[in-house]
Amino acid sequence: MPIRTQDDLPTKEILEQENIFVMGEMMASHQDIRPINIAIVNLMPLKEDTELQILRSLSNTPLQVDVTFVALSSHESTHTSLSHLNKFYQAFDDIKGEFFDGLIITGAPVELMPYEEVDYWPEICRIMEWSKYHVTSTLHLCWAAQAAMYYHYGIPKYELPKKKFGIYPHRVKNRKVPLVRGFDDIFFAPHSRHTEVRREDILKHENLTILAESEEAGVFLVINDDGSQVFVMGHPEYDRVTLHEEYMRDKEKGLPIEKPINYYPDDDETQRPLLQWRSHGNILYANWLNYYVYQATPYEFINTAAILGK
Repeated sequence: MPIRTQDDLPTKEILEQENIFVMGEMMASHQDIRPINIAIVNLMPLKEDTELQILRSLSNTPLQVDVTFVALSSHESTHTSLSHLNKFYQAFDDIKGEFFDGLIITGAPVELMPYEEVDYWPEICRIMEWSKYHVTSTLHLCWAAQAAMYYHYGIPKYELPKKKFGIYPHRVKNRKVPLVRGFDDIFFAPHSRHTEVRREDILKHENLTILAESEEAGVFLVINDDGSQVFVMGHPEYDRVTLHEEYMRDKEKGLPIEKPINYYPDDDETQRPLLQWRSHGNILYANWLNYYVYQATPYEFINTAAILGK
């Protein structure tokens, strides 16, 4: 089944060129099935790039996914046009009375700032509190995963000696949990961050389970007992060239940056990076949608009268 978006969303054409079935609003309105409704709080500066990455990741499922992009009212985006935001995004205050099957909160380039000094921290706290009562399961990515652990559990973050940057191997820790069903024992995932949360702090909370971690990159995947909160410390949705673009951007700015590890063939930045994480990234998103969003949606979220035609 397809991703459902607004008919003129710019990334729709790119997805269609990749043979990903993207359904516009008009066609979707004629399908007699219940889509799963996913809200995406996109905190990344280059919002269209992130839209493409996440929609691509959500596409590998037999379910129809209806996406609502959410923008923050307390932060002015300087890298995405106001016309794009006004046309394709809704303010949190406009959707806070609704219920969603799933919520994704993306990473953000504010890791080195104390949480309370981030200008939109109060609004993010409102969203995270709201998610406990209006969302079946929330997927937190990178900075959002650290921020949610801090907000919900008081788990601190720690600054790393240098940026964790590259493709790292991870080992699955608990195969009985459906979120990692289909994973190999060892899998790769991208990381791009300056801070971390530590396993010893997570293990103090009995309702949190570490599902995957890396000797080099630390904790990668955590879930709470009922699957309503999933924390991903890396970026399984990243494209082949995302780390390359980050590396070249920082290098051109003269910032202290090393090559992303395990990324370029022969560690040669002129060569095309190897794509080593796409399959497990797709499995992660598909498992989340299936086991923690679709199958776990409370009965009262569903308009059964509309489904049955009564």
